Amino acid sequence: MHRSRAKYVIEIIIHALFWLGVYYAFKALTASSYSMVIDHGNGATQRMDVRLLFPYSGMVLGSLILLFYSNTFWLFKKVIRYKSNFPRVAVITGWFMLLFGMNYLLIRTLIGPSGSIHHPQNIARFEARSDTALLGTPPNMALHETRPHIAPPESPLPFVGSPGGNWLHMQLIMALVFLSVLAIAAASFFIKEWIRNDLTRSQAQAQQLDTEIRLLRSQVNPHFLFNTLNNLFSMAQKKGHEKLADSISKLSGMMRYMIYESNTDTVPLLREIIYLEDCIALNKLRYADSEVAVCFSHPAPAIIAGISIAPMLFVPFLENAFKHGVSIGHHALITMDISVGQKKLIFTCENADHSAVKKLEEEKGGIGLENVRRRLELLYPGRHELRAGREEGKYTVNLQIELA
Repeated sequence: MHRSRAKYVIEIIIHALFWLGVYYAFKALTASSYSMVIDHGNGATQRMDVRLLFPYSGMVLGSLILLFYSNTFWLFKKVIRYKSNFPRVAVITGWFMLLFGMNYLLIRTLIGPSGSIHHPQNIARFEARSDTALLGTPPNMALHETRPHIAPPESPLPFVGSPGGNWLHMQLIMALVFLSVLAIAAASFFIKEWIRNDLTRSQAQAQQLDTEIRLLRSQVNPHFLFNTLNNLFSMAQKKGHEKLADSISKLSGMMRYMIYESNTDTVPLLREIIYLEDCIALNKLRYADSEVAVCFSHPAPAIIAGISIAPMLFVPFLENAFKHGVSIGHHALITMDISVGQKKLIFTCENADHSAVKKLEEEKGGIGLENVRRRLELLYPGRHELRAGREEGKYTVNLQIELA
């Protein structure tokens, strides 16, 4: 907790120092320096060096801050989901031009159409240094430019936006600063995304390794177990217990799927559906026909051919529907549906919500909702949406996954 808080404090300090540096760098880039030589009429001359600072640096800084954080916390996260590079560049460029144009119009409005500052002491800051020299000078005051023309302080002071000033030069500086901030924002965002994705991959690999280790621990001589199930299947057939034999066959197929076939990153959706059907059949054996009814609808095999998903993804919802949505002595209905369309898979599960049933989130053992959410974050980051909760006396689950 303290380490996380210290991390945020350090990040805030770094950002504050960065914007402080941007502010002073922008002031230095937009400052104008002039030299004036004044004849006092008695043979003495006075040279004055004047430095005019851009009066709207704070306003430009606000636009730069808006450009930086609106891109890093909002726009980049949106455009990164686009399939093509053209709309990404178009959206980012459009947002950049909008902010730059707003900044341009606002400053142009404050400067006015003439671009003159009649009261420089209220708008601009001067840094003057005068030197008196007893040298011959022209009879009138002379002005030697080191940057755009400036008149004596007694007369109206043309600003860089005036026709006699260099407004184009100022806009080029602003455009360069805006582009630099946009480049820094892009670099900051994509570096963080790279670090986050790398961490997510590491966590996924660690979880996969942990799952495999647990699976190996649970595989206590699987060949002996399968041989035993085959023997029980043969005995049940010989005794004429076809229902029992069918159940043993389904259990054997489910275990074979869990131990051997689900050790890959993805499995065919059809194979996962077959597993769910076998799981439904075995769970219904614990209850009377009047106590539970399951309605499971899914697309035809030809429609979902070639579609693959992560293995064992829907099983936790089905198991929790049986465990928490079925009560002995009461009729319960479990409705489950899988549909595919427009490169999206939608899974829904709905079961009765008895008053004595625990919420899925409160489950202490097994696979809780938070673990399912975590697995989805690792397997389908940014490509899924899971909603689960009570609605009108029922517990509903809606999971949507964007297919690759």
